[in-house]
Amino acid sequence: MPDLTRKPVVFLDFDGTISRVDVVDVLLERYADRDWLRVEQDWKNGRIGSRTCLARQMALVSATRVEVDALLSTIDIDPGFVPLLDACTADGIRAHVVSDGFDYCIARILAQVPASHQALLDTVPVSASHLEPYGSRGWRTGFPFPEGNCEHGCATCKPAVMRAMNAAGALSIFVGDGLSDRYAAAAADVVFAKDTLAAHCAEHGIAFFPYETLADVAAFVDQGTLREMHEYR
Repeated sequence: MPDLTRKPVVFLDFDGTISRVDVVDVLLERYADRDWLRVEQDWKNGRIGSRTCLARQMALVSATRVEVDALLSTIDIDPGFVPLLDACTADGIRAHVVSDGFDYCIARILAQVPASHQALLDTVPVSASHLEPYGSRGWRTGFPFPEGNCEHGCATCKPAVMRAMNAAGALSIFVGDGLSDRYAAAAADVVFAKDTLAAHCAEHGIAFFPYETLADVAAFVDQGTLREMHEYR
């Protein structure tokens, strides 16, 4: 049972949750050999984990840093992200980004957040896969969360990050949208889900609250109802 005397902790997926689209998919569709789709299917079918999947897929990408940066500049952030940060700050709730996606992409996209909120954004830890340019058109991956494989072979072991960032055992809130969020949803006390994650939760009996944008989640924080929502999980 979570410690309900403590402030809840919010964990946010990035790709398709904070960003309006799956950033990795956009990158692969533009610059990767089409074999990335076969690798994706292997992951969806459970033959490989997301860590192996992403490492193999990014090895198929051929793009300069300038090309990747230009593509990332076209990706929008959910309009409810800043209101959610404001709502969490007003209520003293810590927010964390936990993602299979890549730190390089996340940093470039979060630079779009208005200057008025960049200092606040600096207080939000990001746990994600690592990406850096390699050579003239290659990209090198790393997976520091954790350095060793998790039991499911995830690129980022979201439940492990959630435990580490919430060692006091406060109510954990997870917000996500995709299949890579399924283990985080199973580990959280309260889940906000849409798209593929919502379908997964419904199929596997994981209670969740549907949302369309992060403004919907911000509204729950503003109302101070997160603890009460735990009763319905």
